[in-house]
Amino acid sequence: MKKRYDIIIIGAGHNGLTAAAYLAKAGKSVLVLEKREVIGGAAATEEIWPGFQANTGAEDAGMFQDSIVKELFLKMHGLEFRQSDAVIFAPQVDAPALTLYRDIAKSQQSIAPFSQRDAERYPEFVAQVNGFTAVLRNMLLQTPPDLGAPHLGELVGWGGVGLKLRRMGGPAMMEFMRILPMPLREYLDEWFESDVLKGALAVDGITGTMQGPWSAGTTLQFLYQHSNGFLAQRTVAGGMGTLSEALASAARQNGAEIRTGAGVARIQIDNGQAIAVLLENGDQIPANVILSSASPRHTFFDFVGPQQLEPRFMRAARNIIYRGSTAKLILALDELPHFVGQENEGQLHGRIRHAPSLAYIEKAYDAAKHGRFSPHPVLDMSIPTLTDPTLAPPGKHILSITIRYAPYCLAEGNWENERDGLVTAVQNTVAPLITQSPNHQITKSPVHLLTPADYEHTYSLPEGSIFHGQMSLDQLLVMRPVPAWGQYRTPIANLYLCGAGAHPGGGVTGAPGYNAAQVVLYLAR
Repeated sequence: MKKRYDIIIIGAGHNGLTAAAYLAKAGKSVLVLEKREVIGGAAATEEIWPGFQANTGAEDAGMFQDSIVKELFLKMHGLEFRQSDAVIFAPQVDAPALTLYRDIAKSQQSIAPFSQRDAERYPEFVAQVNGFTAVLRNMLLQTPPDLGAPHLGELVGWGGVGLKLRRMGGPAMMEFMRILPMPLREYLDEWFESDVLKGALAVDGITGTMQGPWSAGTTLQFLYQHSNGFLAQRTVAGGMGTLSEALASAARQNGAEIRTGAGVARIQIDNGQAIAVLLENGDQIPANVILSSASPRHTFFDFVGPQQLEPRFMRAARNIIYRGSTAKLILALDELPHFVGQENEGQLHGRIRHAPSLAYIEKAYDAAKHGRFSPHPVLDMSIPTLTDPTLAPPGKHILSITIRYAPYCLAEGNWENERDGLVTAVQNTVAPLITQSPNHQITKSPVHLLTPADYEHTYSLPEGSIFHGQMSLDQLLVMRPVPAWGQYRTPIANLYLCGAGAHPGGGVTGAPGYNAAQVVLYLAR
């Protein structure tokens, strides 16, 4: 007879592992099932070439919740964060480079050659962003209230959010509410005049979403990306996969089991209740509760099946907007590149961005709207081997490039045919930013490309959406994944969502997994 578990969790991404660690810590028998042989999902580090370990999805752990780190003792499980003084380096082909530092005064010195006015306003801008993101940060680890039948426990937590907002004062509170739905272009234009500064900052407002800086709601996305504080970016020693491994270790320490190579075929439903999981190899494993960290599309259409759900819910689930538009190019380098305008190596320890202006970003988005990738893409780069040489053989480096925009749906052809074209567009964009040497030519480096189609096929991200659904204003809070089902519960009894398709959404936060675990434990009392 198969062992019956208290909890089965589908998917060993960082959210599934977070949920597993908390549920196992609470004394539940937990089994995590992962289709791939590698855990972490889109927060994994994988060997691309012999000796080269690269982050195949997320690069930054700045949004991961510190409370989870402390409560699960993740540092005891090998987690080590690293922060650099320089956070954003923006080289320009025909102008000085811009560097933004954690130190506000140093950032002002770098901004001043572009605009003295912007340099003077920058500290006030940072203060406002930090004030607003403190409110958002309080929302991350809260379950959205059920507006139809709110529970006291849900409202108590949100009361604290309301109090935080009220303490900002009337003018600041009104300003907060005013800017949330604004296009990021309008928000940044109100503060700054330098195209270079606005372009470098705006990349955070378009991360993972098929929207440009002219699109409504991108200011909210910008603030969300800074929810742990403005420019609070940090990397993980050993790569992002080490964070996932630390979560897995914490879960195992409390008794959880994690199986890789265990793809789920179906969730078994009996009389409207989830009772078991059927694996692709035919094994059936019973459980009292099932959590899915897979996307809403995979959960409801592949694992549950439309016939188990009422038509109104299925229409809402079918209408979730995904529209993946992110690609990644990983290059193996024989030596460390030197960028135009670079004064020291430390400038390259953070993000290296090519987005010369808001108009440049919007033009790249315009191409994607019509089913094309721009020959002049927005690039968000990093050289992780600078702060962690263990990720590559001695003397070698990795250049990791996140590409915006690469639309999942191409107007002509398919991604198998367009791979080389995208690689060429990125190489042609990067080459003028780097001082070439005889031993280093960007066009001759080994490359590994991940397109939206690859993210869908290999990482089960629908349409290549790294956030399990676009984080637009109509797909947040009580409307994520669909209206009336924003509390991790689903129409199937004993089935819950715990992935990025649930509140608060994408990014390496751990919040969906944490929140879903708390809901399960609360309802089990």
